[in-house]
Parts: sequence; C-alpha cells; structure tokens
Amino acid sequence: MPPHTEATFLLLLLLCFFSATAKGGRFARLGINYGTLGDDLPSAARSVHLLHSIGAGAVKIYDANPAILRALAGTRFRVSIMVPNEIIPSLGVNASAADAWVGTNLGPFYPAVRVRYLLVGNEILSYTSLANSTWPFLVPAMVNIHRALSARSIRDVKVGTTLAMDALATSFPPSAGAFRSDIAEPVMRPLLRFLHKTRSYYFVDAYPYFAWASNPSSIRLDYALFTSNASFNYFDPGSKLTYTNLFDQMLDAVAAAMGRLGSGDVRIAVAETGWPNAGDLDQIGANVHNAAIYNRNLARRLAARPALGTPARPGAVMPVFIFSLYNENQKPGPGTERHWGLLYPNGSKVYEVDLSGRRPLDSYPPLPPPDNNEPYKGKIWCVFGGDRKAAANATTVGAALAYACGQGNGTCDAIRPGGPCYKPNTLVAHASYAFNSYWQQFRQAGGTCFFDGLAVQTKTNPSYGTCKYASLTN
Repeated sequence: MPPHTEATFLLLLLLCFFSATAKGGRFARLGINYGTLGDDLPSAARSVHLLHSIGAGAVKIYDANPAILRALAGTRFRVSIMVPNEIIPSLGVNASAADAWVGTNLGPFYPAVRVRYLLVGNEILSYTSLANSTWPFLVPAMVNIHRALSARSIRDVKVGTTLAMDALATSFPPSAGAFRSDIAEPVMRPLLRFLHKTRSYYFVDAYPYFAWASNPSSIRLDYALFTSNASFNYFDPGSKLTYTNLFDQMLDAVAAAMGRLGSGDVRIAVAETGWPNAGDLDQIGANVHNAAIYNRNLARRLAARPALGTPARPGAVMPVFIFSLYNENQKPGPGTERHWGLLYPNGSKVYEVDLSGRRPLDSYPPLPPPDNNEPYKGKIWCVFGGDRKAAANATTVGAALAYACGQGNGTCDAIRPGGPCYKPNTLVAHASYAFNSYWQQFRQAGGTCFFDGLAVQTKTNPSYGTCKYASLTN
C-alpha cells in the first residue's frame, strides 16, 4: 500500500488498540468502599486526596452524601452511590418519589461527578425481617429509578443492588450454585430479567475471609489468599473446571445460580471484598499480614490483561470494590467489623498496597508475621475498655450498663448491694462485670463485646477477691 495509506492504517490500528485497552482496562484499578461509620475520620476533601494517593480507580459510598459528592466533582473516579434500604418500598410504589430521589441526590452532581452505578439497597435479601415489607418492592424501585434516569437522558449510570453470598442456598461445588428457594422466583428471576434488559451487573459482596474463617480446617488459608500451589487446586466434578482460589469459586457459584434461572449472561461485579487487618481474640486470621497478601494478590490478578475472569467466565472484566478505605471505629459487631481499612483514620497506611496491580509483589517491604492463623484456645473475658473521656460520660456508660443488666437471667446480681462484685461501687467497675456477664451468656447467640466501643476482649482474668468473672474457653 502507499506510504501515507500505510501510516494511516497504523495510526488507526494504534487508536483501536488504545481504545480497546481503555475499554477493557477501565476496571484495572480497584475501587474502594468509602464508609463513614467513625467519629475520627478525615474530611471528604482529605479523603478524596487519599483515594488518589493509594491509586484507587473508583469509589463506592453507602448513601448519596452531598459533601462527599462535592469533593468528588471534577475527579476521574468512577462513583457508585446507594439508595437507603428504608425508602425502597416508597420508591417501588411511587414513580414520582423515585424521580424526586434522583433529582435531589444525583441531579445536582451529575455529570461533574462520574456516577456510574446507582445501587438500590444494601444486602436487603439477607434480612428475612424485610421479606414482606421490602423485598417485593426491590425490583419495582429499581425500575422506577431507571426510568427516572432515562427521563433525564442519563444513559451511562447502571442500576443494581448489592447481595451477599447468603442469597445462595448452595455454593459448593460452584457448578451447583443455586439461589435460596424463598427468593429465587419472587425476587431473583425478575431482578435478573431487569439486569439483563438494562445490561447492568449483579453486584455481589464476596468475602473469602468469612468462608475460610468459618471452616479453616477444610479450606486452606493459602487458597483463600490466592497463594495456593497447584497441588491444592479444586476440581469441580460438575463443570470439569479447576479452581486455584476461593474468590473465583464464589463468583462462579453465583454465575451458576443465575444460569439456573436462565440468566447466565448477566455480568457480575464485586461490590465488596477484602480481608480484615485485625479483630477480636476469638476471630481467626484477621491480621495485617493476611489482609495485605489478599489485597495485593487481588490487585495483581485484576490488573492482568487480557482479563483472567474466572474458570466459568474466562476473560470477563468486572468492576471490583475493596472494603474499605478506613478502619471505622463506630461499626457495631465483632472486632473485624472495625478493621477492614487500607488506611487508619489519620490517613496513614495500615500496609502498603498498589491498587493498580502493577507493583511486583516482591518489591513490598516485609509484613508483620501473622499471629492468629490458628484458633485461639484460651479463656477470654469482656471488660470496659473505654478511654478516660468515655469513662467520664456517665450517661453513655450508664446506658450500656443498663442494657447489659436488662438481658438474661441474673446477669447483674453480683453487682447489686451486698453482692460479691458490688465493691468497688463505681460505674466503670460495674460496667466491666455487666459487659462480661452479658457476653458470656449471649456470645454463642451472636452477642458481641462492643457496647458502642466501650468494651474490649482480654486474656487477663479480671476477677478479684470473692468477685469471680465467668469465662468460657474459646
């Protein structure tokens, strides 16, 4: 061909290559879940700066916080916002309410903020208490939100909802994946039809940590951390596919469940994944070492081009959001809930991680050795652990004490006048006894040693004199 024609051809070829790379690689950088359940977190503007510093490519927030959206305006972050669970019924029955929500919460910020996903609710199918009040309105609310976006000519925002792995009744082997019978027909089938029609994603919260921690004797830790060698791969006899890690296994179980309902072509996105950097004494494997290994390997895996996908969906490119930006000290529940962050609230890194996935793994500095990869077998107590400021707040401590004493049978008999633990007669001493008494009674039923941040676990027996604190061996 003539020289100028050849040059033109090569230019077009390069443009196509870079276009395809950009298109296929737009999710190469991991997204981050930016939660705000902390009383010591940086401002929204500072947080956006920190998101840049750690190389995030996207950010997901759990509402439509205007301060955060203003801080994200003009940036290149892809943004996901969320409709609160409690307003889903009203949006499902009232198209005008859905339109008003979009107008109020998205309208002032779009397109200056690159909103790409609008998620209706957060894991609502995990709460059977919402079966009658909210589940029937989930898909209608999504439809109404989608129509409100279309009415404003907003075509590049995908509507979805986040679902936990407990939406599946069966997840092993992956090829046997199936949704729970209570949601399969009434909720999942219409949901999947909507996602297919709108070319949106099934957003799943996939945590290999929880699967491994609940059964560490059967699942290898290195399989959960993407570090397993070939001798420990899993062969699925149903699909004849081989798995090298638990993350892929979980996603393919979701894919199989969708396929059973005739929607195997719906794309998957990971709304949350990650590994806790710390936890309670009785929580196995929650440490900085494992968290860093998991997220570094995840980033490297997702940065591969062409995309690796999963065994059942090779080459699939998917949005993935790590949980979370910060350790959040006000999250209730067990200790891991407050320790998923890549950053401490002061902005310093919990550990080094390159979210672009380009940094060689052997270039990272040494990590602290893991100290809890085996179950803790000793005795544990739950005692007051608040600081001086908290201890001085008699109202807060008193409310926590009253709650603990109001549960169970005889929870606080020992700290009543004349009881063996009545003295010293101080609010903090009585709170320690009450927290422990409550927790020892109810820990097996899900009770936690938290009490709004006032309680901590300890290996040191707090008993004294004739005052004996109950304990269970973990």
